[in-house]
Amino acid sequence: MIGVIEGQQGKKKKGTRNDRIIAIEEANHSYAHVHHVRDLGKKFVRELEEFFVNYHEMQGKKFRILDVRGPAEAQRRIADGMKSLRQRRS
Repeated sequence: MIGVIEGQQGKKKKGTRNDRIIAIEEANHSYAHVHHVRDLGKKFVRELEEFFVNYHEMQGKKFRILDVRGPAEAQRRIADGMKSLRQRRS
């Protein structure tokens, strides 16, 4: 994982968090130098943000970018999600 795009789906006050984990496949030698989302460059990250906004728009949904954070935050989000899932199963 190299980062997370924090997003909100729906209207501002009634929106649902819909964060997107950004990762690079270990075997992808073209991106072996990428360890943090900022390594992708501002233009690439901006295009990635636009992709998610447009993807939701095509489905008739609103998606708003809140922030872009690094790998530590992505790992924390995954750990929190796994913990929440275990609690629901108990």
